[in-house]
Amino acid sequence: MNDGDYADRLALLEQRLTLLPDKPDETPESTLRYLWLTAAGVPVAVGEPVSGALPELDAPARERLQRLIAQRVEGVPLAHLVGRQLFMGLPFRVSRSALVPRRETEILARAALERLAADPVEAPLVVDLCTGCGNLALTVAHRVPGARVYGSDLSPEAVALATKNARELGCEQVRFLVGDLAGPFDQPEFHGQVDLLLCNPPYISTGKVNTLHPEIAAHEPRLAFDGGPFGVGIVQRLITEAPRLLRPGGWLLFEVGLGQGELLARRLARNPAFDQVVNHPDDNGDVRALGVRKRSGP
Repeated sequence: MNDGDYADRLALLEQRLTLLPDKPDETPESTLRYLWLTAAGVPVAVGEPVSGALPELDAPARERLQRLIAQRVEGVPLAHLVGRQLFMGLPFRVSRSALVPRRETEILARAALERLAADPVEAPLVVDLCTGCGNLALTVAHRVPGARVYGSDLSPEAVALATKNARELGCEQVRFLVGDLAGPFDQPEFHGQVDLLLCNPPYISTGKVNTLHPEIAAHEPRLAFDGGPFGVGIVQRLITEAPRLLRPGGWLLFEVGLGQGELLARRLARNPAFDQVVNHPDDNGDVRALGVRKRSGP
């Protein structure tokens, strides 16, 4: 590695790179290291440790690095340039077809794994709606051997990406379907049978979607963010449709936006379809996921 080249490129990133708060793994130095490894042809996922010596770059690789840095400075997401994003320790392929997995969604993933451990059943039936690149569904399949896992998304491109991730992560048994929210599972084999229903729904209001940073708005699908005029349109549909799929005592777990959790929890506590509500906060105490149990009796 040429120390001068490294220092010059790092200085450029420090001066011109815009860092977003929902991507804590990205700093000017980590960005340079991810792009350097990518230019060298070394597979890496954003979020993996990238300390230590970097490989020497030949002339074509240096040109690739320069192009990657230019694209990153122009606002192309780092995960799109690298090609993969780490989520719950697993490397997921990412593209413009689906939301790049965020760190806060790991709160929902951990809550799902904890719920399956707390209420063990043989071969639990798990359904992940709005699956995107499949990060939640495939995390469950990878961590819970024997689980019967399905995912769905309104976007055929997202379903194709999730299916590719399933193959690469050795989880070919997971089935991904195209359809609107719970629609693909509105059939007898799922009615009243699902042990755990997961969803990371769009939960940003339409007005706020229009003000998202260009790095998000120009490169990630609007479909993954727009939750309607008040940001809870899809969430309300999810809450309405979930009881039809869940078995008595089954759980719905879903992510919520900042400031939405407490109000939704109060509404769910009054919903006669459910008999228990659990908050899942982040490190700052903000509720970022909710769990509700389908009532098992009168």
